[in-house]
Amino acid sequence: MALSTRQLADFAGTTVKAIRYYHEIGLLDMPERKPNGYKQYKISHLIRLMQIKRLSELGVPLSEIPATGQADEDPDEAIRRLDAELAARVEQINRVRAELALILRHRAPMHMPPEFAPISRDLSDAHQSLLMVYSAILSEEHMGEFLQMISAPDDTEADFDALPPDADEATIDRLAERMVPVVRRLQVEHPWSKDATANSPHGARLAANTVGHALVEFYNPAQLRVLQRLNTLLEQADDETPS
Repeated sequence: MALSTRQLADFAGTTVKAIRYYHEIGLLDMPERKPNGYKQYKISHLIRLMQIKRLSELGVPLSEIPATGQADEDPDEAIRRLDAELAARVEQINRVRAELALILRHRAPMHMPPEFAPISRDLSDAHQSLLMVYSAILSEEHMGEFLQMISAPDDTEADFDALPPDADEATIDRLAERMVPVVRRLQVEHPWSKDATANSPHGARLAANTVGHALVEFYNPAQLRVLQRLNTLLEQADDETPS
C-alpha cells in the first residue's frame, strides 16, 4: 500500500507543510518515488509521523524527538524530565496570568512591572519612566522600600508635576522649601535613600549617572532647578543638624 503526501497528512491529522518540514529536519525519512516523481509513503511512515505528532503534543521539542525512545534512554526518566519542564512552563503561565489580573484590576499600563500596578495610574508619565529606571538599577530589597516611599503621595508631587518649564525662581524656591520636610522624613524612615544608588548591583557610579541622565530627559528645566534647589537645602539642613 502506498500513500500520497496528502493522504498521509490526513491519516495522521497533520499538514503537508508539517510533513515537508519533518523531512527537512530529518525527523521523517524520505519515501521512495513513483516513476512520475510522486512520493510513495508506507505504513511505517504513517506510524513514525503519528509518533512525532504525539510526542510534540506532549511537549517534547522537535529537536529532542530523535533521542526519545532510544535503547540507551530510561523511558521513566524521560517522562519525569518532560513532566518537570511542563510544570515549570505551567508555573510561568500562571505567574503571567496573575500579573495580567493585577494589571487589569488596577488598569495599569502593560509595560510597567506588576509591582508598580497599584500606584502606576497615579503617577505622571515622567514618574512612571523614572520608576522603571530605578527598577533597573536598585537592588530588589531597596526597590521594595522605594515603592513604599512613593505609595503615599503628598501635595508637593502634584505641584511638581504641574510646574511649567518657565516657572519663576520664587515659585521654584517655594516648592523646593515645601519638599524639604517631606524628603527628610523619608530619609529618616528609609536611611538608604539618602544615597539610593550606593548599593546598586550595577555599581554606584554607573547607577548615579543613569539616574542623572534620566532626570534630565524626563523633567523640564524648572523641575530640574527645583531638584537642584532641594538638594542644596537638604545639604544645608544636614550641616546645621548637631552631630
